[in-house]
Amino acid sequence: MKPNEVKSLLSKAKNAVEALFTFGEKPDFYEEFRRKLKMLGYSSFLEYVKSINKLAVNYGFLPHTNAGVLSYNELKMLKPYNASMGLMLEQAVELECHRDSPGKKPEKRIKTIKNAGKLKIPFTTGILVGIGESRYDRIYSLEVIRDLHENYGHIQEVIVQNFSPKKNTPMENFSPPSLKEMVETVKIAREILKDITIQIPPNLVKNLEPFLKAGARDLGGISEITPDYINPEHPWPRIEDLREKVERFGFVLKERLPIYPKFVKLRWFSDEIGKIIEIRADEEGYRKV
Repeated sequence: MKPNEVKSLLSKAKNAVEALFTFGEKPDFYEEFRRKLKMLGYSSFLEYVKSINKLAVNYGFLPHTNAGVLSYNELKMLKPYNASMGLMLEQAVELECHRDSPGKKPEKRIKTIKNAGKLKIPFTTGILVGIGESRYDRIYSLEVIRDLHENYGHIQEVIVQNFSPKKNTPMENFSPPSLKEMVETVKIAREILKDITIQIPPNLVKNLEPFLKAGARDLGGISEITPDYINPEHPWPRIEDLREKVERFGFVLKERLPIYPKFVKLRWFSDEIGKIIEIRADEEGYRKV
């Protein structure tokens, strides 16, 4: 997106507080992408990301960036202009589906998550269920995330996401995980991850009740002006519909910032975004009504 396109989108997002920036793996590997960056006046992909992060901050938004595998210095470069950052671990084991995706090698993803911890960046990660892994693999992956958090204390939430097959992809004939598998994985995650919040994607899971009963407590981000670009075939639910459902099950739907209340109180944020957080956060660290 060109900066003017980003500005246009931000101008439409009247009720939003988070600006989510998500990208493919190392897009400037491709010559055509590098050429487009140069035409826009950027010398590198990270320079572009930092620039549009700053743009969002200037508009009063709190960025959350997921730009794939990043080095310590790249994370450090983006930290001042992000309330939080993220990277899905997917699985902490080598899988056939990742054979041609060098950026999805577990050791590379674990290193990025570890470096985010060293930099005290509030972080979101997660596992993808149904991509050829075993039950043991899921448990092991959750234990790896737990160990990273015990060392650095920076992981604010873990997404337990069900794989959704897409047409015209190598895995289009894969069967998605069953409801039973997903609920069991949330239960296991709740036992292993202790104080880390479990998130389930509200547009990929239709029946919320068993997941809430299993220990999930976060429904992720929902946009009123953009689709889920990762899973465009699954539209966002209406917030009022979600509110009605969770209240029916005895819960309260409460809006948070992209930085969790715990890290708001710990002041794990930069001066560059501090004023926005002070305006947007209530005394508990949630979004001010």
